Amino acid sequence: MWIRLGVFLLGMWAGGGTAAHIEYTPAEFYEKLHSGRMMFIYFEQQASTAVSLFLLELEKSAGALRDYAVLVGKVSCKTEPVPSYCSEERHQRTAFLFRGGREFLSFDLDTVFDVNSIVSEVLFAILREEVKYVHTDTDLLAMERSARGKTDIVLGYVRSLGTQDHRSLMETAYVYSSKHQFILITGGPVLKQLAADDSSVSSRVWFLHCRAHGGSPASERCPSTRMRWSLSALKLHSFLQLMEAPLVSEVYVDPASVPPPQFPHQLTPQVFLFSRPETELLDLASASALAWRLRGLALLLLVHSESPAVKTSDEYNAAYRLPEKSSEVKYLTLHSLDDVLGLLTDRQDEEEEEEEDEEEKEEGLDSERLDDEVAADVFEKRASQPDTDSITQLTSGNFHAEIARSSLTVALFYLKWDAVSMEFLSSFIDVAERLADSEVNDVQMSAVDCGEWTDLCGAQPGTPVPFRPIATFPSVLLLRPQQPAQRYRGMLGGEALHRFIMMSRTASPLLLSTQEEVTSFLQEAPPPELAGYRPDRILGLFRTRTETGSSVFAEAAKSLRGEVLSGLLSGEPAAKWAAEHAVHLPAVLLFPSWRTHTRPSALPVSSSVKELLTHISTALIHPVPELTVENLPSFLSLGKALLLLFVGEEDDEFGRRQSQALVEELRGVRTERYLTCWIHLGRTPAGMSVLGSYLGSMPPLPALVLTHLPTGDEIYQYPPSTPIVASSVLRWLQKVEDGTESPAGKLGDDSWPPAFQFYDFLKVMDMQEPDSTEQEAPTDDEEVDVEEHLVAEQLTDHHPDIGPKFHSEL
Repeated sequence: MWIRLGVFLLGMWAGGGTAAHIEYTPAEFYEKLHSGRMMFIYFEQQASTAVSLFLLELEKSAGALRDYAVLVGKVSCKTEPVPSYCSEERHQRTAFLFRGGREFLSFDLDTVFDVNSIVSEVLFAILREEVKYVHTDTDLLAMERSARGKTDIVLGYVRSLGTQDHRSLMETAYVYSSKHQFILITGGPVLKQLAADDSSVSSRVWFLHCRAHGGSPASERCPSTRMRWSLSALKLHSFLQLMEAPLVSEVYVDPASVPPPQFPHQLTPQVFLFSRPETELLDLASASALAWRLRGLALLLLVHSESPAVKTSDEYNAAYRLPEKSSEVKYLTLHSLDDVLGLLTDRQDEEEEEEEDEEEKEEGLDSERLDDEVAADVFEKRASQPDTDSITQLTSGNFHAEIARSSLTVALFYLKWDAVSMEFLSSFIDVAERLADSEVNDVQMSAVDCGEWTDLCGAQPGTPVPFRPIATFPSVLLLRPQQPAQRYRGMLGGEALHRFIMMSRTASPLLLSTQEEVTSFLQEAPPPELAGYRPDRILGLFRTRTETGSSVFAEAAKSLRGEVLSGLLSGEPAAKWAAEHAVHLPAVLLFPSWRTHTRPSALPVSSSVKELLTHISTALIHPVPELTVENLPSFLSLGKALLLLFVGEEDDEFGRRQSQALVEELRGVRTERYLTCWIHLGRTPAGMSVLGSYLGSMPPLPALVLTHLPTGDEIYQYPPSTPIVASSVLRWLQKVEDGTESPAGKLGDDSWPPAFQFYDFLKVMDMQEPDSTEQEAPTDDEEVDVEEHLVAEQLTDHHPDIGPKFHSEL
């Protein structure tokens, strides 16, 4: 790669090559052909204006392609005809590329009309195995999945092939294709997926960070950074070098003592954030979050102010240096790091507008497109920040007083410059307004801006706050006076949070003493705000409230608060309940929400809270549960393989009954080894892409697959033509266990992991760079033997006309 890079840079500084002598005799052509050199040759039969113009461009391209070990030449057919190439009239409009002594490709002169098109098309042909072309967003998603954990992707858009932009992209791919996967698009659905309009977008490049983000789910894309400069080989080289720069650099001297960036980052601004010893971890997390938003715009450095070499006044918490003639560092006191982002993006906007004016590009492009859908949505809503009047702002000064005022305080810890935080803040405010409208007065909704109140969010153990330092954003804690904080671990959505809060208002466990209270606990309808929702319930039966098992159950019930309603019954009433349900004290009775009758399941009381929670979670699962985005993490945490039935959206009542019958049939397949479940593609559309990724294409529905085996990544498909009957499925599972069933696919590392892996900044920084994978060598089965071509002229009729059709799909 370094040899290629040296040639590349020398060629760029030299201006892309100079004109060279390109005329060869047939004898010289044969000599160089047998040497195995890569050659781009035109066989001139007769002169014409169009051919003369092409030959001028061909001569210019000789110097440029020489840098890439490609010999460019013209062979005159007038002196000594070359068989096949000088005898057919159609070859007057064709140039040929030879590799390894054979004809490799042919090009119509309409596609290689000037030096840019010649260089770009020839390099595109050479790199045909390294540079992929994608037509649809599905194709791009498949490439991202394949690249996860292995290599990053450079995605280039050019309006048309054969242009200067296409050439720049191919010249860069020649150097970096062994390090990154290059993808080329010319518009269409992929450009729309990237939130760009191909009617106004100039050529662009996106860097897809796939190598360090193999833990994202199949439905998530690799996070991307757009190159904000106009496309040229040198700028693209600088951009790729910038993508390899550390996300955050740590320094222990004043910003003024830090030297300006050196080549190739000499035109890149520097942003400095100051770190204090008491908030070091939070400062690093904040710097990493901002660095992702500045990726491609600036280099971020974290200054450790505790160093004796740092003399900057404590009144400043940030600084920056712009790549102007003066290397002066300017210091700032910020309440929001959005100010720095705005400063740099405004500067970048001005540069982009100047470039577009110079190149007479169409205007109206949103140059502030951010790196992911959440960030883009937040950016578009930046002018209308959510109204926070309905929630209480917690600070270091009022924290303890506000917590003491209410029996339950729900606190959101967020960062203003974090896209997910700001998106969730809107949902959080909606929940607060919903509670106020329902006249729920015992819950106080509050928020903490951790960018401003770092001492509160980063409070170390031993300080008088009931929680550990906040390390992930956004985080929601439920705070009660004189009690430890409870963390909300549900989905970051308004509906899930609202349901959790409403269920958390009930004591856990609820202390019961009479038969009537138990009946009310088990049969009480949910409040109007949760109409239609059936919560799971558990009831602990104990001889006394002081026995060991009772305390274990009480701790488990506290952990389940907000998710499961729990009650505790002791003494004589508990003995009667145990006798009626034929269980021995102590016992835990479970009333799952999916069960219509009132007969409970019984569990013995475990000796540890963790063990009891595991038993409760397992027992509350439906025999054949419906898999959704919300419950998937809890299912995977069981560590069992998934026997997963995919059913489509039914058109009528008959279809619904048929799907339900299949689910009921799978009750007979329930085993300890597998979790038998099903997914309704109408209610959970994401399942369609999951099923397609499992098997490579969409099979007929219903489809039954076995996946997530603890022993391997294989995926097995139940024979589509075989009726789904419990006995047949059990026999098929036995064949899988015996090793006599062939897998239908393989589960990649990118399947079903936690969402938004790229927000785990410390993990990203600690990741080791994986070994680069070798590119597959191009096959020779599409090449034409030139010697056979020369000796047996009649065989030419059997050769495919590769030239005009090679890029026809583009």
